[in-house]
Amino acid sequence: MMQGSRTMSRNLSARRGPTAGGDSMAAARVMVVDDHASARASVAEILSAIGFEVLAMGSAAEALQCLATESVDLILTDMMMPGMDGLEFMHQLVSRRIDAQVVMFTAHASVSTAVQAMRLGAFDYIEKPFTVDQLEETVRRALQQSRALGRSSGLSGGGAEGPEMIGASPAMQRLRELIRQAAPTDETVLIMGESGTGKELVARAIHAGSGRRDRPWVGLNCPALSPQLMESELFGHEKGAFTNADSPRVGRFELADGGTILLDEVTEIELELQAKLLRVLQERQYERVGSSVSRRIDVRVVASTNRDLQQEVKAGRFREDLFYRLAVIPIQVPPLRRRLEDVPILATYFSQRAAERVGRQAQALTDSAVDLLQHYHWPGNVRELENVMTRIAVLGVGDEVAADQVRPWLLESPQQTAEIPDGLSPMPPEIPIGVSLQAMERQMIEATLEHFQGHRQKSAAALGIGVRTLANKLREYGYAPRERAYINRETRVA
Repeated sequence: MMQGSRTMSRNLSARRGPTAGGDSMAAARVMVVDDHASARASVAEILSAIGFEVLAMGSAAEALQCLATESVDLILTDMMMPGMDGLEFMHQLVSRRIDAQVVMFTAHASVSTAVQAMRLGAFDYIEKPFTVDQLEETVRRALQQSRALGRSSGLSGGGAEGPEMIGASPAMQRLRELIRQAAPTDETVLIMGESGTGKELVARAIHAGSGRRDRPWVGLNCPALSPQLMESELFGHEKGAFTNADSPRVGRFELADGGTILLDEVTEIELELQAKLLRVLQERQYERVGSSVSRRIDVRVVASTNRDLQQEVKAGRFREDLFYRLAVIPIQVPPLRRRLEDVPILATYFSQRAAERVGRQAQALTDSAVDLLQHYHWPGNVRELENVMTRIAVLGVGDEVAADQVRPWLLESPQQTAEIPDGLSPMPPEIPIGVSLQAMERQMIEATLEHFQGHRQKSAAALGIGVRTLANKLREYGYAPRERAYINRETRVA
């Protein structure tokens, strides 16, 4: 596939780290899809050396399964593959609305097919054999185009249709009406609600219903960033602004220009930086870190929080003037216990999604199971219900699931003295009252890894989380970074 392969290893050391492409190249996620293992490994090695995070897939089907739970900035795929070829893969990407740039690898004889793929939205094709420089240049141009279209990680066009919001309860009807009224305006929205209620889903629905729907959508998870990195992440920085600032960086506000930015869990922003955020809301101006040049911005701000912001203001942890700037349109997302009539339809929806991820037939809930779910208090809200339905999809047996099979997975369950039906769960049958969500989460992750014999990709897909999230969880639990993490009830085997 590649020319100059003998010199490739010598050249890689000189290429390590971000390339001259700048910020659009740094920290991007690239998926390589090729059924030839050696070619796939060569491309992955080059891209990793440049500084990308690389996901390598052996088939289009494997890639689609991964993309159900993972987001990437760029997909590099071979055109001629057994099973699903590159053109059909492109059709699937379009139909599933996977928002990533696509570049095709193609032999001369299939160039016309690659052109068809470009008509479907592929960015470009590279004709085999190609050099390392050709690959790097094509990737650089594709990511620059992706940046211009607002397609980088956490950044996408809104599209004409909003996210699916499940439920017909009075509480959900009121929520939909608030979204319908707020979305067409450019006013700042503050979304409040407990963890796991779907605040980001509401924010995306607001963007999708606005006049900015075809402009960038940028999300920032504030708790994930240290105070030292937060300002640079929000506003960008100039070269030399601080140690290791080797090149300019575009901030999230600049990326969102013309579109919408979500500040998820906005209470995590430090007081000093809150003052700068207030200026953006008041004057629509900001400066990059290390610069005195003011930049104008046209961004709609949506913020979310799981705390009582008025109490945070009283405690001196949140600026009162910023609170009033954010809460122009306040929207309260109801907890699941306030709309229990939605539980059956939500359970069915999550069951079908989980079954598709793990390649199994969705199991029906008996009346007793539905009744149990509707009388549970759901401290983890919709996210907890989704996790329970995922457990059923992965660990359940038979065509139906009864209340006795579900009860051990609910936190309020009494200690069980009888055995769980054979084959249902490798998790401990006795769950003490008051066990933490973190402990339940670890049990579920370890049980799923055992079910899939340590295969992290399959386990992450079944759990509905990303592979990186799974890897981070395993590090928290004390697993070595490269440990295979096959778990049985007595020991861990590397």
